[in-house]
Amino acid sequence: LVAVEVIMADRLTQLQDAVHQMGEHFCNSIGILQQCAPSSPFPDFDKSAAPVDKDQVATQEEYTQLFAQLIARTAKDIDVLIDSLPNEESTAELQAQSLQRLEQDNQDAARKLEDVVRRGEVLLEQIQKALSEIAETQLKTQSSQQKLSQTVEKQENKPS
Repeated sequence: LVAVEVIMADRLTQLQDAVHQMGEHFCNSIGILQQCAPSSPFPDFDKSAAPVDKDQVATQEEYTQLFAQLIARTAKDIDVLIDSLPNEESTAELQAQSLQRLEQDNQDAARKLEDVVRRGEVLLEQIQKALSEIAETQLKTQSSQQKLSQTVEKQENKPS
């Protein structure tokens, strides 16, 4: 239940961010259009209208295309996020099914873990037994070497 709420809350946060981004795109596009727009002539107002610069028109077209793409992409993202939200009718049922699946997966994983631990304990026991045998063999070898050294010393110290 908590995991489903976290996922849904995360999706809602993403949706809020996308809507906020859409608002920013609209505001920025209006600001750019206003900044690049040519002045309009007013009747009975004697101010010379500045000639229209072709570069400015091309730039304005580029901005129009850019903001149209940004707004369309953000609208698509918003649609995808809305579609990924759970339905009201099936939410409780889907959550129960999801929890049952998760519990079953958890039990399966627990069984596998117990099996691995059992096999690990058997291997550990075998390793400890082998190390113990190695240690005993080394002790016997050292003891035999000491006895041999003592016997050789006695033989050397014996008057001939």
